[in-house]
Amino acid sequence: MPAVRTAHGAQAVMADVAALAGVSHQTVSRVLNDRPNVRPATRERVLAAVRELDYRPNAAARMLVTRRSQTLGVISFDSTLYGPAQMLHGIEQAARGAGYFVSIASLRHQDVRSVREAVDRLRDQAVEGIAVIASQTSTVAALARHIGAVPMVTVGATAPGRLPGAGVDNNVGAEAAVRHLLDLGHATVHHVAGPGDWLEANAREQGWRTALEARSRPVPDSLAGDWSSRSGYEAGLRLRHDPSVTAIFCANDHMALGVLRALHEIGRRVPEDVSVVGFDDIPEAAFLSPPLTTVRQDFGELGRRGLGLLVHHVEVSAPGRGRTTVDHRQTAIVAPELVLRASSGRPPGR
Repeated sequence: MPAVRTAHGAQAVMADVAALAGVSHQTVSRVLNDRPNVRPATRERVLAAVRELDYRPNAAARMLVTRRSQTLGVISFDSTLYGPAQMLHGIEQAARGAGYFVSIASLRHQDVRSVREAVDRLRDQAVEGIAVIASQTSTVAALARHIGAVPMVTVGATAPGRLPGAGVDNNVGAEAAVRHLLDLGHATVHHVAGPGDWLEANAREQGWRTALEARSRPVPDSLAGDWSSRSGYEAGLRLRHDPSVTAIFCANDHMALGVLRALHEIGRRVPEDVSVVGFDDIPEAAFLSPPLTTVRQDFGELGRRGLGLLVHHVEVSAPGRGRTTVDHRQTAIVAPELVLRASSGRPPGR
């Protein structure tokens, strides 16, 4: 709707709202800043005038008065991947609910220079805090020089002792997947791992290894993937002719999809000959053939938890409240859930 012009033909200013509502401009300011010391009837008159004039507060002027931008920065990487895209959505939704705007810096690479430039760019926009959808070890290292300069949290992977963060317990999720396969009777479990410089991949590989060692089972060499279905397919090609391979745990569902294709091509049935388990529970997992057993992580909840941590640190260090030391050990851990479907079963002959 086009803005309503005032009698002097210009965009409405606070004085126009005050005149129409019959109050002082100080009262208009108190209403717009949601101060409690305004009578309900007066507040409603002011808000009605704001709507009628389509008044838009001057963000720059408000920032000069409050010294707050009400804007949070988000650094995201490769948001076409299902997980980061869902986390970003959760962050945006939670920020809107908390009364903050969001400025997003989407990077193609997670090298130190790109991350630092993104932080500097967001700080130039006067963001009050930054959430980083972190995945690689280099990301956390790149953030080190900014610790203390602006409130920051990581989302997706945590860096205990360095930055507050929200993450899924990847170790626990991987251990649950491997224990499930061992409980079905498999002698051991092979692993298609994610990229070695990704925090989640390392944690899932460690969980896989821990679960096997806890049962005194052989630990096969893991196969490196890059999260893509193609890399899962190539790993499956290396495993598909080995009759001793009866169970495969993949570090994400897309690689599990590639493994399923490789097994299908030579007629090794899933789960009758080989069981396959993934990680993430992407929307397509329930519709694969067979439906994929996987470890579900709630990406939206990760985004909300991370944003909640960030808002907390922003609020305690806001102008006029005194800076409070941030506990860098503070983390919000979202529990994973093993989702049982038809791709896992007993090994042949059991």
